[in-house]
Amino acid sequence: MARLFGTDGVRGLANKDVTADLALRLGGAAARELATEVKGRRPRAVVGRDPRASGEFLGSAVAAGLASSGVDVIDLEVLPTPGLAFLVSELDADLGVMISASHNPMPDNGIKFFQAGGYKLDDAIEDRVEARLDEEWERPTGIDVGRIRTDPGAAIERYIAHLISAIGTTLENKPLQGLRIAVDAANGAASVTGPAALRRAGADVVVMNASPDGRNINKKAGSTHPEQLQAVVKAADCDFGVAFDGDADRCLAVDHNGEIVDGDQILGILAKSMKNGDSLPNDTLVVTIMSNLGLLNAMAAADINTVQTGVGDRYVLEEMRAHGHGLGGEQSGHIIFSEFATTGDGVLTALKLANEVRSSGKKLSELAADIPRLPQTLVNVSGVDRNAVATNEIVQKAISGAEALLGATGRVLLRASGTEPLIRVMVEAATQEQADGVAASLAQVVRENLSL
Repeated sequence: MARLFGTDGVRGLANKDVTADLALRLGGAAARELATEVKGRRPRAVVGRDPRASGEFLGSAVAAGLASSGVDVIDLEVLPTPGLAFLVSELDADLGVMISASHNPMPDNGIKFFQAGGYKLDDAIEDRVEARLDEEWERPTGIDVGRIRTDPGAAIERYIAHLISAIGTTLENKPLQGLRIAVDAANGAASVTGPAALRRAGADVVVMNASPDGRNINKKAGSTHPEQLQAVVKAADCDFGVAFDGDADRCLAVDHNGEIVDGDQILGILAKSMKNGDSLPNDTLVVTIMSNLGLLNAMAAADINTVQTGVGDRYVLEEMRAHGHGLGGEQSGHIIFSEFATTGDGVLTALKLANEVRSSGKKLSELAADIPRLPQTLVNVSGVDRNAVATNEIVQKAISGAEALLGATGRVLLRASGTEPLIRVMVEAATQEQADGVAASLAQVVRENLSL
């Protein structure tokens, strides 16, 4: 039987794969596994969601599961995933639940959990929660059931204050004053917090796609669809632009020329800045196996160590916590600053990047030029057996042949997606033509030999 949890919680088509019944049972199972009695009060959980219509009933179901297990629930309503993670710690909660499918299309939704302190669950804890889904248990009654209250405003204000403090913003000091920044909020969870934080830090903000209606999240908008942002940055004469995804745990940028600056380049820019300021712990940047070889080469030239993990910002964070590293992330724009956050935070990343542009006196395009990208091609192959990549001899032989062809000038990576039913074929090479050709050839081998 397939594992319920993927690389970022439980995710699928809302009301078919991710149902109210599943949300109810997951809330109860997580409560029994993670919410413990605290002297003087009942266990406490916080619940948040992105603006998808399905989040309304899924959030209510999760809250019901928690409360029926004897947990008091604070419903924070719509806010970014990193805001929920921050408020788990800030509000001294034992458990946090975020209802979101991140960058996925509107019909999807997901449920991800945070333990005390605001950290995502590791695989072992997720497995224990899943094992409790159908267990027999004694339900509390009377005064022992949990209560549910809403607090959508004051708690989010604490999150925004925390964000802007990370770049030294005060009533007197507006570090981003003089910058004109375009913001694409993806009609998602940061539609309010993203522009608000940048404005309070002094920036002149041009806002787009910040009118969520429950149906338009990520629709030709945000970090997965940057074309509109590229056009607006140039048309509005902005210094640069930033794009969030639906739950705002990632951020990509666009320079004044309309060129995309991806997560790898943002990581490289900020790692070099932190090293120069003696604030990069262990002179180390944590990235994933999907990070571009160009970033690794640029970090080596800057005497910055790189450590690679599996794909998923929680694996990046696990490595950071285990060894005391301060900065890590993914090419997709999940950037983690361990001093300020326990997960990728798109708005925090935008603030940090803007602060570096302002303090360096350079354009974003100049900073990004120091982190060149090798040509890279990513092909998603659907309708195949995701678990057979490592064992199919023909596929493995094709991979070995491609690696021999590329040599030291590139690399090949095939992996099963943890959030979607497909295999990702990634190839980096000296030229775009070579990367495209090798990726297309490998994708065809996968289709022919792993089709369901």
